[in-house]
Amino acid sequence: KEHEHEQEKKGYDAKKEAAMNSEYEKTQLAAESVNAIEGIMGAFPGYRRAHAKGVSYKAVFTPNGQASSLTTAPHLQTAQIPAIVRFSNVAPDPTLSDALSPAKGLAVQFQLPNGEITNIVATTVPFFISKTPESFVSFLKALRSGKNGRPNLRALVKWLTKYPESRSVFRIWKELKPPLSFAQGRYHSIHAFYFVNQEGHRQAVKYILEPEAGEAAMSNLEAAGKPEDYFEQELENRLASDMVHFRLKVQLGKETDPTDDPTKEWPKERRVLMIGRLSIQKERAAGEELLFDPTVLPEGIKCSEDQILQFRRFAYEESYRRRSRNS
Repeated sequence: KEHEHEQEKKGYDAKKEAAMNSEYEKTQLAAESVNAIEGIMGAFPGYRRAHAKGVSYKAVFTPNGQASSLTTAPHLQTAQIPAIVRFSNVAPDPTLSDALSPAKGLAVQFQLPNGEITNIVATTVPFFISKTPESFVSFLKALRSGKNGRPNLRALVKWLTKYPESRSVFRIWKELKPPLSFAQGRYHSIHAFYFVNQEGHRQAVKYILEPEAGEAAMSNLEAAGKPEDYFEQELENRLASDMVHFRLKVQLGKETDPTDDPTKEWPKERRVLMIGRLSIQKERAAGEELLFDPTVLPEGIKCSEDQILQFRRFAYEESYRRRSRNS
């Protein structure tokens, strides 16, 4: 028995050491990724390393109970929940004109009844550039290796040859048009999550935030003619007369749908369930100080096997540390 106990202890210690090594490697890789982002457009002290330019408001989320059979998460039952939302440009440069950052972001922080929080982070691009943290850092380095602020096309072609799953994202970016308003973009969580109900059943889901004002886009030429802070001012004017509403929906995945690859969309015919309504108020919120980490989850929701999703915690923490130091 003593021998068995000793073997069990050795096995436990080995797993613990492997986990610690993995966390250390991810922390180092996160620092490397943030360094690479800073190398592309520069470092902007006090700002996020991505989605640097943004505006935040108070909001209320009203769940409709449709998710209660899928998850025990407290904010997805029937009671209203206060929230903070942050709209943003995706670019890491806070001085960049809105028109030069056609992709937009929407982050939501739900303030749970027990004093805890949980977040949804979404963008108007429905999938991510890379499947793994390593390939993402490699992509950033390829961008960074160009001259005069331009991408190194030879390095990018070499990168795409090594990571062909990312080609569809380049096609989307080429065709991407900015929404007419922050309030008229359709936002996607990109990553899959698992809803877990009282019986322990898991359902893979992806979030969609659908604008009640209707989706609308403008051409890049139209966007170029807009004022530098057009999106913030347009939203401010819109909120002055009424609240802005989004329907929170989840796309329900099947067993054949990948939960570990954010470069792929699920088939459009998958069932989509509306689970609540997000109502954005005109009162500003101190969202610039918040950390919208999508891996901060309540009981009833779990992260999927997606390596990029799990890596976000380390990258967000590294970015948060730097902007907290005003560096």
